Amino acid sequence: MACKLKQWELGDKEELITICNSVEREFLSDRLPYPYTESDAELWLDMVQEHDGTDAIYRAIIVNDKIAGSISVEQKTDMLRKSAEIGYFLLTEYWSKGIMTEAVNQICTLAFAELDIVRITGYIFDENIASKKVLEKNGFVKEGLMKDAAFKNENLLDVCIYAKLQRI
Repeated sequence: MACKLKQWELGDKEELITICNSVEREFLSDRLPYPYTESDAELWLDMVQEHDGTDAIYRAIIVNDKIAGSISVEQKTDMLRKSAEIGYFLLTEYWSKGIMTEAVNQICTLAFAELDIVRITGYIFDENIASKKVLEKNGFVKEGLMKDAAFKNENLLDVCIYAKLQRI
């Protein structure tokens, strides 16, 4: 199943609220509020408008003309300013169809072209086998494992560090 990436627009607010309240959260960052409100969407979309194309790339994942998820690459600062971090989520009805693998491929190409970076890093819960496979299919290499690095749902979890380097 094919997907395309599109820039987030202020008019996407209602769809953003719907997907953020519907997405499976087991492996997501806690910084995504729940319930996700109109105010949350407005704040996030304003931030996207400010940073997209300068120090980050934020895209909606479109499948069959509907927003099915979100993906981003955010550039770091200071000594890590040549690095960026990838993050993404997809509604469960679209899992296991190759959509996220394609979305990661597209955003990495875009991020390396538009941002002043040489590296994209992904932090993945060790239990998240599907996300590991997505990154590996896109040329990310596992660089390490941080034991008990995350606290989610009252549990300490191991986090894998994956990276993809720009090939110049």
